[in-house]
Amino acid sequence: MIDAQRLAFDPLLPWPILIGFFVVVAIVWGVYLARRGRAWLMRALALLALASALANPQLIEEQREPLKDIAAIILDRSESMRFGDRTAIAEAAFADLKARLEADDTLELRIAETAAGADATHPYEALNTAFSDAPRERIAGAFLITDGQAHDIPATPEDAAPLGPIHALIAGEEDVQDRRIEIVSAPNFGIVGERADMSVQVEAPGASRARVRISVNGERIAAQTVRVGEPDVIRLDVPRRGPNLIVVEIDEGPNELTLANNRAAAAVSGVRDRLRVLLITGEPHAGARVWRDLLKSDPSVDLVHFTILRPPHKLDATPTNELALIAFPTRELFVERLQEFDLVIFDRYRRRGVLPMAYFDNIARYVADGGALMVAAGPTFAGPESIHRTSLAAVLPGRPTGEIIEGEMTPQRSDLGARHTITADLPDETSWGPWRRYIEGQEVSGDTLLETSTGAPLLLLDRVGDGRVAELMSDQIWLWARGHQNGGPYGELIRRLAHWLMKEPELEEERLSLTAEGGDIKAKLRSLNDDPSPFTLIDPEGARVSAEWTQTAPGEFEARLPAPLLGLYAGEAGGVSAIALNGPANPREYIDLRASAEVLQPIIDAADGGVFRLGGANDVTLPDIRRIGARADASGASWAGLKRRNAYAVRSSES
Repeated sequence: MIDAQRLAFDPLLPWPILIGFFVVVAIVWGVYLARRGRAWLMRALALLALASALANPQLIEEQREPLKDIAAIILDRSESMRFGDRTAIAEAAFADLKARLEADDTLELRIAETAAGADATHPYEALNTAFSDAPRERIAGAFLITDGQAHDIPATPEDAAPLGPIHALIAGEEDVQDRRIEIVSAPNFGIVGERADMSVQVEAPGASRARVRISVNGERIAAQTVRVGEPDVIRLDVPRRGPNLIVVEIDEGPNELTLANNRAAAAVSGVRDRLRVLLITGEPHAGARVWRDLLKSDPSVDLVHFTILRPPHKLDATPTNELALIAFPTRELFVERLQEFDLVIFDRYRRRGVLPMAYFDNIARYVADGGALMVAAGPTFAGPESIHRTSLAAVLPGRPTGEIIEGEMTPQRSDLGARHTITADLPDETSWGPWRRYIEGQEVSGDTLLETSTGAPLLLLDRVGDGRVAELMSDQIWLWARGHQNGGPYGELIRRLAHWLMKEPELEEERLSLTAEGGDIKAKLRSLNDDPSPFTLIDPEGARVSAEWTQTAPGEFEARLPAPLLGLYAGEAGGVSAIALNGPANPREYIDLRASAEVLQPIIDAADGGVFRLGGANDVTLPDIRRIGARADASGASWAGLKRRNAYAVRSSES
């Protein structure tokens, strides 16, 4: 405790009235003086005595308890601090500085840290947290132990002045070289098959141009040279519907600090403009309208449908100009414009001279070059008019035996169908209604998803070259659409089948997906293999780690591995791959990894602080710590100051 005295006033009148009275008296005395009154001194003393009496001065004796000044240390734990020796330097500096400040009995030390797992560094937020309940008249100053990265500097740096002086202790080499790439802008959506533009900016010290490699969904597609130091445009095609992860990366530079910011990524959602489907119905039948209605109900499908009613050899005396039929444009469809269709469907088609054999050759080549073909077989598929007796036989997965089986039969999933993406999630087959006919066939290639109770194939799939084929060995699926004996999942089955044929990624049999969850990478695998290859994860710095799969359902597996780094992770298993981002698409922590006080300088200047380099991990150098007056300079070339506030609390007082 310290005994102290001070002079206080307890006026007999309110201060505004008392001040007004003094002003009037002073004016009167001034007039008296101007008129050369002879007793001006005595009157002045009398007025002063009156003012003192009215102000009621008192001598106060107090017992004061000195209060400690408050200082803070903010330790940067962000991602950028783990590069090089920064963490080791910061830890050593923190231990030394903490010991020095705790040794000062006149200081109360507060410590705060930036969030280790955040996507950005917020030292100013941590500083405000440390001083949140500290009276401003007791704040002595603060030290920021950091690499200089900060993403929360206030728009008006002067707001930091009451917290100062603020000193920055910079950990890390001053002239480090680090190449980096940033996605400046990217579209959220793109039309599948059409061009999308994204803007990137590359920083590469000492270079004027840099080579950027471009990957889409884990597949390297192109490389492009761009300008350094300014935004440049990269052009690419959106390959598929749904999410597409676009990754751009640059080569490693000399003495590179990290490769984590040599890659950046953006997600572009692919949307199809229109799916063009060509449906050829060989003859009118009960299921033809069902096929048409199903395809027309999908707003994304542009359907071209022809039903063959009058083959060329049919004898009919009706004049051509009186027929209400549209001529079948065979050459236009199967020669000139075949490649424009995403899917071709033959529904109960039979050879009656409408399509020349050469056109079937075109269709087979169309499939091998990446097209999609579906055949819904009718009774004629088993006879001499079958399209299996054309060059299409080379691409069809099933071969008819020539037998047509009549009678009720309920389709069921094969062992493979229970795991395949098209049929695995359909309702249980015990609720399906029966069909009344199927074409007996044999599996030649591909996979059988639906079969009869005797094992005869009903739905077969195959990949031919770059294209895909489906074969339905019955024309009775329309009974499901009509609800015959509870019907069946007609719409969902055909929708999935069509999307698989058109290579929609969510229906791939072998598919790997990665997601970042709570510091881990979670992998999901769809596979027809009961014992898939182990999962391998590649982190943003190229390190690889493997894990075994855990089966969660038939054909479905999961694995989880820790992901401590922000950035791009790649996974692979048995020939399939996927990529995922841990954290935001472009972590701000990696945009600029220089150890510099450039970003912090505005609040350092506003708070009258200083900037000091800490040196190497084995030779950490702190500035001298000095206690200074409230108006003195707060830093020098080799010293940092903390203000003496001389704050106190009054414990007792007497007048």
